[in-house]
Amino acid sequence: MLKMSNIAKIYLTDTVKTQALQPFNLDIKAGEFVAVVGPSGSGKTTFLNITGLLEDYSEGSYFLNDQDVTDLSDRQKSRLRNEQIGFIFQSFNLIPELNLFDNVEMPLRYRKFSAKERKNRVVDALTKVGLVNRQAHYPQQLSGGQQQRVAIARALAGSPSFLLADEPTGNLDSSMADGIMSLLKDINTAGTSILMVTHDLQQAAKADRIVEIRDGVLTENESINQVVA
Repeated sequence: MLKMSNIAKIYLTDTVKTQALQPFNLDIKAGEFVAVVGPSGSGKTTFLNITGLLEDYSEGSYFLNDQDVTDLSDRQKSRLRNEQIGFIFQSFNLIPELNLFDNVEMPLRYRKFSAKERKNRVVDALTKVGLVNRQAHYPQQLSGGQQQRVAIARALAGSPSFLLADEPTGNLDSSMADGIMSLLKDINTAGTSILMVTHDLQQAAKADRIVEIRDGVLTENESINQVVA
């Protein structure tokens, strides 16, 4: 599903060359749940942006569902991103002026689905996260865990190939975090691939495998996988 080969990222200024990511390889198969861990400043954000087609890489090749994204235009990348990648953010990124239905529906409008198709997708997604009966409520009327469920529903409504989750439990207490992880596991079991960036090894342990980024170096760290197993 996702194949990165010799990917590297270099930031250049007039006087400074910074190697944000050393060359690395990463394969994620359809249906996998992979967690990415590492300290702040290690390169996780750069990795996340590259994976989500939000930032270009300096070297290497990246195939998403057998499509080479290297030479795609910004418009082509935007379309691919909208159709194949579902984003879940730590801060939820819900629009406070819109109710839950409209928050989930908003990205679908850019894909020119009919009103009927949008409605069906929104209701189905909110049903999956257990909030269909609150679709007329607004984000501020929900708990943090419920808001994150809405954010997950918004990502699911587009039927993405995989979910890219950036610290999805970072703003939640342990009970809410466990609930979100349980939901993500259910979504993964149903067939959606998930790539999750997190600082929390306890939550990372619930993934199928863990990769680590440290000082710009990405490795499949067997010792971490053994510790959290």
